[in-house]
Amino acid sequence: MFKYTLRRILYSVLILFFVMFLVYLLMSNMPSGYIEQKARELASRPGAGKSYSEWLEDLNAQYGMDKGVIRGYFVWLSNAITGKWGDSWAWTKPVTQEFHETVWFSFILGLVSFIFEIIIAIPLGITAAKKQYSFTDYFTSVISMVCISMPTFFIATILKYVFSVKLGWFDLSGMQGRNYMNLSRTGQILDVAKHFILPCITIIIISIGGLMRYTRTNMLEVLNADYIRTARAKGVPEKKVINYHAFRNTLIPLVTTLGGSLPGLFAGALITETLFSIRGIGYASYSSMTQADIPFTMFYLTFISILTLLGNLISDLLYAVVDPRVRLS
Repeated sequence: MFKYTLRRILYSVLILFFVMFLVYLLMSNMPSGYIEQKARELASRPGAGKSYSEWLEDLNAQYGMDKGVIRGYFVWLSNAITGKWGDSWAWTKPVTQEFHETVWFSFILGLVSFIFEIIIAIPLGITAAKKQYSFTDYFTSVISMVCISMPTFFIATILKYVFSVKLGWFDLSGMQGRNYMNLSRTGQILDVAKHFILPCITIIIISIGGLMRYTRTNMLEVLNADYIRTARAKGVPEKKVINYHAFRNTLIPLVTTLGGSLPGLFAGALITETLFSIRGIGYASYSSMTQADIPFTMFYLTFISILTLLGNLISDLLYAVVDPRVRLS
């Protein structure tokens, strides 16, 4: 296990090296007007202390844009390894500071939604598979198809109309209420949590449909396997057949899906965060890209690449946990 893990980590580092090169290559081939525009903006600020040409030279040197693609990439890579990602052009603060201020909102939103997605979708998928062609199966399939088909903005609009406009239980958008500053520390935490309820429900609704159908399909395949019929023929209780023999093998493909969900916990829900005015990493990255914030965009793409590789590694390691037949060497 240790040798396999070490080898996979080394492979992931090698893949990340080339992914970061592609990110740098993409950014270096963007129109140079973005850097010139930023240099002109910095030079026009009061007390800038540098001329336009000096700022342009500094920005090109900071990201190795004046040294060619290969040499420039290694300049940027050496800075990135030591944590020098530069300042965000859109947010006028260090990239890592803006990331730290926004990523945890997205993580909390994604983690809570992810937990409820598993709690709701997997049991419903298993129940539908156990009662194939019953009313429960048809009802679950209809619900899953509705959840898959409805776009995020439609669900968010319906939730805001019902629970904010009609019932008045929640604010339409934002992360804080009007009396936030007058509340105690506990009250402030509860106030922020209340503003996260509708965004979480939105993400849960659009997510459970796919996982529900995926669980049902795999469970049906397992229930029709020979060893399940053998277990039933031997008189093994149905509860043990479902919960032990069948469900454990259903977990194998689910591990791949759940492991691939890791980047989504930190990547942010762009549309949901925008609709509910949640200042998470998804909204911050979108704003940075639309404003040609090259430093933050390069950091964000690298961060998502690391999470994707980490999610694949976790999935491979979990195979040996859920399936004794898998031996990692």
